[in-house]
Amino acid sequence: METALILIDIQNDYFPEGNMEVPGSLQASLRAREVLDLFRKRAMPVIHVRHLSVRPGATFFLPGSRGAEIHENVRPLSTEVVIEKNYPNSFRDTPLREILEKEGATRLVIAGMMTQMCVDATTRAAFDYGFGCTLVHDACAARQLSFEGAAVPAGQVQSAFIAALNGLYARIISAGEFISKESAK
Repeated sequence: METALILIDIQNDYFPEGNMEVPGSLQASLRAREVLDLFRKRAMPVIHVRHLSVRPGATFFLPGSRGAEIHENVRPLSTEVVIEKNYPNSFRDTPLREILEKEGATRLVIAGMMTQMCVDATTRAAFDYGFGCTLVHDACAARQLSFEGAAVPAGQVQSAFIAALNGLYARIISAGEFISKESAK
């Protein structure tokens, strides 16, 4: 049973000075890096997912921009797969599923941004395709939302989406807990 790491949209535009800053992006990227280091050390499959905004009027993740590049904290090695996507679901119109099947992956460890958008959509799709999912909650970050004129702070958005995925769609764990459990194997 092969496990693959999926890092979703950890791109420059989500960081300070980017065009769509996400609170906690730096801290989440550092936790993602810890998990990435473990996968690299064990020569386990790593797939980076990078969003490119191709819709008219897009203001971030523009093709060819620095903001669309994967952040230096999790920069891919030349041997690691990078998939480009144009939708929140990393499986939609990409070769992700085929690549995972070729790797023999049946379990996924997922981290990235934004929790309420691409991480949520990808985790749910992965579950629907039959993959067992582990979501590293502190290696993810969310933005503030609003509903009916009320602001929903980023921390509450993060907690709500993680709670909704917990159990059926994914096993939720911190980076430290994941690394500790994996290191004990």
